[in-house]
Amino acid sequence: MTAQPLIGVADIATPRWAAVDAKVAKAGFRKALASLPRAVAVVLRLAWATSPGLTALAGVVHVVSGCVTAFGLLATADVFTALLQQGPTPERVVESLPAIAVVVGSYALRALLDAAVAAVEGALRPRVTRAADDEVTAAVVGVELLAFDDADFRELARQGARQGIRSIDTSLREIAALVSSGIALIAALVTAAVLNPWLAPVLLLAALADGWASARVAKMNYQHFLDTVTRNMRKSVIEEAATYRDLALERHALTLQDRLLGEYRRVAASLMDDDIRLAHRSNLVRLAGRAAAGVGTGAAYVVLGLLLYTQAMELALAGTAVLAMRTASQSLSQTTRAVNLLYEDSFHLDFYRKLLAEAAQRRAPSSAITAPEDPAEIRLHDVTFSYPGQPEPALTGLNFTIRRGEVVALVGENGSGKTTLGKLITGLYPPTEGVVTWDGADLTTLDRRSVHEQIAVIAQHPAEWPMTARNNVTVGRVDRDDPEGAAWRHAVGRSGVDEVIDGLPRGEDTVLSKKFNDGQDLSGGQWQRMGIARGIYRDAAVLVADEPTAALDARAEARVFAALNSASLDGDRRRTTILVTHRLANIRTADRILVLERGRLVQQGTHDELMARGGAYRDLYEIQARPYRAGEAQAV
Repeated sequence: MTAQPLIGVADIATPRWAAVDAKVAKAGFRKALASLPRAVAVVLRLAWATSPGLTALAGVVHVVSGCVTAFGLLATADVFTALLQQGPTPERVVESLPAIAVVVGSYALRALLDAAVAAVEGALRPRVTRAADDEVTAAVVGVELLAFDDADFRELARQGARQGIRSIDTSLREIAALVSSGIALIAALVTAAVLNPWLAPVLLLAALADGWASARVAKMNYQHFLDTVTRNMRKSVIEEAATYRDLALERHALTLQDRLLGEYRRVAASLMDDDIRLAHRSNLVRLAGRAAAGVGTGAAYVVLGLLLYTQAMELALAGTAVLAMRTASQSLSQTTRAVNLLYEDSFHLDFYRKLLAEAAQRRAPSSAITAPEDPAEIRLHDVTFSYPGQPEPALTGLNFTIRRGEVVALVGENGSGKTTLGKLITGLYPPTEGVVTWDGADLTTLDRRSVHEQIAVIAQHPAEWPMTARNNVTVGRVDRDDPEGAAWRHAVGRSGVDEVIDGLPRGEDTVLSKKFNDGQDLSGGQWQRMGIARGIYRDAAVLVADEPTAALDARAEARVFAALNSASLDGDRRRTTILVTHRLANIRTADRILVLERGRLVQQGTHDELMARGGAYRDLYEIQARPYRAGEAQAV
């Protein structure tokens, strides 16, 4: 019996951007080739914006280099004419020395220009690549939180940062090579045409044939990329499952190593077979192109022979013609290679362009309206929320109000929408329908940064920042003025992190990451304490604690909930606290409890009110309380 795959290919859909690009890749050759100037324009605009001086200098040097090549060819014609027109006598050799000096000088100048080209490119390309990398990073950093719940956007961000930036770097190389070799090719064709008009067309025929083959192969490569993007995504997922540290414990305990390795090999073998088929098809296309180019080059030599046979061209000029043809052949090879790579990169450059466009659309709209500080009232009016790509909403038709200083608990079964609701209340997610307001102001119309400055979130799985223990707490408010460390001591004491820090080899200066040689790792419960300390240290007006004690022991849990319940009172200041938890015994003292069921608000009230009323909350509470009561009865 064949084992079913653990990670099915049907579970990873083709990204929307890849489906669109597949239509582009299947477009006709002429239409596809027309997109090449747009790709070149993208790179040149970025280069010009990064360093206009270096970009202009690079262009001038390349043009001059190509012109020197053309000048060298024409000067060679003078040398051959002087030497061969009436026989190479000693006198004519002496007379030809100035022309020979010009030819030697042109080659020397070309060598110097090549060195200048390398120097200018070496200064320009790192600047342009850094600018593109910075642009992509800034674009992704600035998108709304909800974008990272969209698998299509995550993959586009990965490809844009990887393939897009790489293509910008290589495109700069190929544009430079294309300018230089293109001018040299034109110079050779013009020289050949000056010697005889029949030579240029047959040389151009060879260029077109080779260019067609190169572009065809580039298009095939990109079509192959699009055809395999989903399997490559699946391969990446399997690779992570088979090698990442986070899954190592269960991977070994469940003896999944061989199963995952087999699945990885199966997907990798499928991709390898496609790569081999692509290589065979590409070789056939290249062979056809080279054959056609060879026919064109051979035709050029036949034409040259006929011109000499019919005495339509002097023997003195034939040497120059041969040199021009050789130069044309070499330049043709370099030009078609540059066009080939540039054409292929033009597809990958679309990742860069699309990522910037997509990120701009997913960026929160700018607003000059700042959020109310320490809002007195948070209200949800007919709020519905759906995750990207999900057919059913996670939350539906919510209407309630939270007032400053309240401790409000969100309860319900898994999947009822508690965590999502916490993100809506704090403006981290915008509602799909309806309005969330702070003191009457619609959160979607406010400056998002000013909203987020007012919130603190304690996640069930807090971020494990690769920083020192102290910085893992103070990162909650890096700009907080705490010269004597009173706020630090308050946060670590209330959260129980003081006990964790006391056990670290270097105390608060211990780096919490095994990525460093002297780094230290924490348990799940210790990381939860770190996240709680981070939230307390942030000292925000609205605090959302999402299952903050799921990995803590009973004593630590009681200590944390006592701190969270008192967080709404700090002298004369009253904070708003939202608790998301399954452990209902810890929220009996909450000012209000909201009960969610399949994304809908089914009950709200105090613990006593909900217990007296009966229904979903009472059922959940009784389920949790029953084992304790049974234990007490047995003890009696």
